[in-house]
Amino acid sequence: MKNSRQDPPFAGMLVINKEAGFTSQDVVAKLRGILHMKKIGHTGTLDPDAVGVLPVCLGNATKLVELIADRDKEYEALMRLGVTTDTQDMSGKILTRLDDNEVRGKVLPEDIRRAASKFTGEIWQTPPMYSAVRVNGQRLYELARQGKTIERQKRRITVYTIDITEIDLPLVTMRVRCSKGTYIRTLCEDIGNELNVGGAMEHLTRTRVGDFKLGDALTLDEVKALTDADPSGKSLQKHIIPVEHFFSSDPAIQVLPVAQNKLRNGNALYPDEVLKADGSGAGNEESPGVYRVYDEQGVFTAVYCFDDESGMFVPRRMFL
Repeated sequence: MKNSRQDPPFAGMLVINKEAGFTSQDVVAKLRGILHMKKIGHTGTLDPDAVGVLPVCLGNATKLVELIADRDKEYEALMRLGVTTDTQDMSGKILTRLDDNEVRGKVLPEDIRRAASKFTGEIWQTPPMYSAVRVNGQRLYELARQGKTIERQKRRITVYTIDITEIDLPLVTMRVRCSKGTYIRTLCEDIGNELNVGGAMEHLTRTRVGDFKLGDALTLDEVKALTDADPSGKSLQKHIIPVEHFFSSDPAIQVLPVAQNKLRNGNALYPDEVLKADGSGAGNEESPGVYRVYDEQGVFTAVYCFDDESGMFVPRRMFL
């Protein structure tokens, strides 16, 4: 007998406030059970001990996973000076440790700010052994758990800002805005080494990923409470951000009825087959870049780019 239970028609982005103890994949697995739907993907690994913003894509929004992961991020980190560990955070095995008073005697507030400034801008960073980076098809953390350490290629990242917000040695609180691929644990260790006392991450909160902020996030318990109280999904739907919102800064075009099937099939579109948002026709002078594309009923359907060479709008991502 066919199961009569239907998946709630969720499609879009849900901002989860990840709690400590869960991996990013744990969050996805729990959401699949809560929402009774399989097509869910997270937008980038957040360490089990870290908390905060984890955008999750539902339904056809899973096509956005890589695009969201590329957006810049903000963190609030608590760094402990005077200690190093094998994981670069305080969950790992302690390798070296100085007395707190010794740290206070060696490090001044201006030293910390000076050291942090050396790690802003475009820099090279070596991924930690305890990370999800793959080398020859194997996760680094799998090798680390076997007691193995291998050479890792440095990665070019961008640390836009490091703001030291509080100093209570040996603890330092800092706000970091950075690019994809930045390890805040590694940043803490590097700053500590620059100060010649060592450093490790005590706590980490991700406060923003692109436009997704902590204030808009729900915990897993809050998601479950909403779905239990309203199985129709309408209460939760208010928290789900439509796919088209992700492209809200890009211009919009709408296909004419004659090109409806071409859009549905993901074919390229001529400028005379679409209208701009103001109702005027598009022309061959259109600028290269991303365009939101709506069908003749005004339903967001795809993202296209204008190709100068062909003079046509060509598909980039379909969101049927």
